Amino acid sequence: MRVLVIDSATEACSVALFENGQVVAGECRQLGRGHAEHLVPMIAALPGSGRAERIAVNVGPGSFTGIRVGLAAARALGLAWNASVVGYGCLDLVAAMAREQHPDTAIDIVMSGGHGEWFFQPFGPDGRALAPTVSLVPDAVIAATRAPLVAGSQAEAVATRNGAHALPLWPDARAFGALDEHAMIDDPAPIYGRAPDARLPQPRQQASRPEQGPTLSA
Repeated sequence: MRVLVIDSATEACSVALFENGQVVAGECRQLGRGHAEHLVPMIAALPGSGRAERIAVNVGPGSFTGIRVGLAAARALGLAWNASVVGYGCLDLVAAMAREQHPDTAIDIVMSGGHGEWFFQPFGPDGRALAPTVSLVPDAVIAATRAPLVAGSQAEAVATRNGAHALPLWPDARAFGALDEHAMIDDPAPIYGRAPDARLPQPRQQASRPEQGPTLSA
């Protein structure tokens, strides 16, 4: 079975093609912005234009735009190729990548979030998440970290404050094989990690008027 992996949820943008569990080809670019312009050509450059029976996509948390770009591409290709589409968590992949370098070690994952906040999630030595992902201000994340190893895009910023070992990492589609099957999400939907900034307009409330009693005539 061939699996196309799409990862555009962070500053990094990567794609990879796996066959029978082995990576055939892939590419990872640190873009910051412009994922929509780069993603499709990166997929097209893969062997067979990346065509696969299964597509896996990073559903976040991360960049609102990057998550939507990746999901839209995965769904469109899944429909065109009659391929199944699954999702995986951004911090789950980073934790799996860190665990390959430091097995049997508790790891705190810290990734850039929105509006100056960071995404934080702790993982135990067995690789299982110990708590859900949260979005917090940096000082709150630093206070919450307990593991001897901190991995992710903000790992160095945390380590300089709490003395942990830092492992700067961004999700890379080529490392998809490090994820366990239980990490797959069968019905992928965006995981933004924090509430959207834009809110739907609320209907205007008419000012209430005090009830008037009957008017007495002279």
